[in-house]
Amino acid sequence: MNIVIINYGAGNIQSIKFAIERLGYSAKLSNDPEEIRTADKVIFPGVGEASSAMQKLKESKLDQLIPTLTQPVLGICLGMQLMCNRSEEGLTKGLGIFDVDVVRFRESVKVPQIQWNTITKLKTALFKDISEGEFIYMVHSYYAPVTDQTIAMSTYGEPYSAAIGNANFYGTQFHPEKSSQVGAQILSNFLEL
Repeated sequence: MNIVIINYGAGNIQSIKFAIERLGYSAKLSNDPEEIRTADKVIFPGVGEASSAMQKLKESKLDQLIPTLTQPVLGICLGMQLMCNRSEEGLTKGLGIFDVDVVRFRESVKVPQIQWNTITKLKTALFKDISEGEFIYMVHSYYAPVTDQTIAMSTYGEPYSAAIGNANFYGTQFHPEKSSQVGAQILSNFLEL
């Protein structure tokens, strides 16, 4: 299987690559449009600040490529947020794959959320063999509210989208590569889609 992790200078790519390898697969790190377009599976990671990450996507024209992909695509953390319409972080226009705006946690909770949290309301094959209430690892100050495209929820002060899906696109706010056996199962499920 040809797995490509998009390497655009804003991702936690090595830990994702190692997580894929622990599952018995190999993954290529690339920002080459042709390699990404012809991959069987694409992982779109992201760590950092939304507007500077989007600028890096624009510089390599990946902002135009990603929404046109037809194979399964998994956005992780900031990668998922950049797939939304826009983000309050840096007032950033996103890729518009998920029809929701990313907002900042309000002052009633400590930000960033850095903790293990539970996921509920699980939908789609991405969560095959995952039980309601399993724990996953979160590190974020911004979130996507619950929407029709929400395929898993978490709560931190208020409910929000722990994962979103739209056609061949999936996004997790949490880090599956840091979420122990549950995260490994979710990555495995994605690779089997």
